[in-house]
Amino acid sequence: MTVIKELDFINSVKNSLQFISYYHPLDFIQAMDKAYQAEQNPAAKDAIAQILINSRMSAEGKRPICQDTGIVTVFVKIGMKVSFDTELTVQELVDEGVRQAYNEQTNPLRASIVADPAGARKNTKDNTPSVVHVEMVKGDKVEVMVAAKGGGSENKSKMAMLNPSDSIEDWIEKTVPTMGAGWCPPGMLGIGVGGTAEKAAVMAKEALMEPVDIYELEAKAKADPDSLETDEKLRLEIYKRVNNLGIGAQGLGGLTTVLDIKVKSCPTHAASKPVVMIPNCAATRHAHFTLDGSGEAYLTPPALVQWPEITREVGENVKRVNVNELTKADMSDWKSGDTLLLTGKILTGRDAAHKRINELITSGKGLPEGVDFNGRFIYYVGPVDAVRDEVVGPAGPTTATRMDKFTDFMLEETGLLGMIGKSERGQQTVNSIAKHKSVYLMAVGGAAYLVAKAIKKSRVVAFADLGMEAIYEFDVEDMPVTVAVDSQGNNVHEQGPAIWKAKIAEIDSKMSQ
Repeated sequence: MTVIKELDFINSVKNSLQFISYYHPLDFIQAMDKAYQAEQNPAAKDAIAQILINSRMSAEGKRPICQDTGIVTVFVKIGMKVSFDTELTVQELVDEGVRQAYNEQTNPLRASIVADPAGARKNTKDNTPSVVHVEMVKGDKVEVMVAAKGGGSENKSKMAMLNPSDSIEDWIEKTVPTMGAGWCPPGMLGIGVGGTAEKAAVMAKEALMEPVDIYELEAKAKADPDSLETDEKLRLEIYKRVNNLGIGAQGLGGLTTVLDIKVKSCPTHAASKPVVMIPNCAATRHAHFTLDGSGEAYLTPPALVQWPEITREVGENVKRVNVNELTKADMSDWKSGDTLLLTGKILTGRDAAHKRINELITSGKGLPEGVDFNGRFIYYVGPVDAVRDEVVGPAGPTTATRMDKFTDFMLEETGLLGMIGKSERGQQTVNSIAKHKSVYLMAVGGAAYLVAKAIKKSRVVAFADLGMEAIYEFDVEDMPVTVAVDSQGNNVHEQGPAIWKAKIAEIDSKMSQ
């Protein structure tokens, strides 16, 4: 009988969460590098470059890849011949590991979990509780898979109860464009097929724990197509169809939207065909370890030489902008797709701050002293706490779409000049941006540590009680952004994918001739 000690389990969970906060899986980095080398759209290629540079910086500095350090999901497979030397439940063991990992002083991780989700939504302060799936299996070991899933990608999960005769590939091809870019492509799609609704969702999530091996599968298909199983055929077809959509890195348009497709399936009712699709973002984070009673698990750090050597060059087409002296007339020259380097003072604010701003202005109370958005930019961000000599912790953008409901109000009532975030904006928001001659700028999701290096000063100016959702003032220097929606309402997230979908079709047509 194998005995698993309480501290060994807790420490293994804690250490794995710290590990994945700053180390990408090596197979993911290699796949991302292949995507970088192949990419033909300069904007998408630059976005992938930022992700790869950020990944290396995070590995070197042992700081989070992304400011959204995720909701923790853990799959625990317990051998029938295993005994636990503890009175704690598996949920309690995992949560204690999470609690210690997220409060680690040398690398604190952002606590994002809120209790009472339909009500007060109060932050639990330690990122617990986690989501734990327990399965009893044969054997005398405990296998654990730990993942930290960001909200931007988790929010894009899709589910359908298809008819038995419906095409899974058709549904995915139709559905992926509706997900926008908030899941920070290029990433992976986990597909769960069969069982019941909740079983399909669990399989989709678990599928994302598998290594990137689509290139090996392509080679297998070429060498012996008759050897492919149904799920393997499904993976290849979905991989081709999704990349042919031309969505590209960060939704800017390009050759690579997904790095791999993962499928798990199981038997289902004769009248049913449940399908769940869950995306993993460019901050893919998961680790696997086994406990056999000999002590806590050890994860081997990857060697930094295994990261590609990639640099970003500031070309002649890049515009340097002093946001302290910016006017709407200056912004009228910017075009959708332009690359900018911002220097000056910007304010921050995301969901909770926008809600409170709206309530204060609507009630007639006005904004707190020292908060003035007139002629300023707002950055949608919730940074990680700083450590050592940092000005601020990793501070990448959050999904801008969530602020759409407040955008017209902010532009109308506060004199806001422009916004910075990630992913696309809704059509009503694009119309409002054009109406107010404003702009929306996009920073790269999944490059949080890189962005933080552009922040030279930081201070909380309002709503300190909101923690990472407080309003900060950042002094930035050469912060890289792309004009996503210009003052005329031209939208790169519409134009880019449309252009590259057509280009990919043209490339495929020439190759088939």
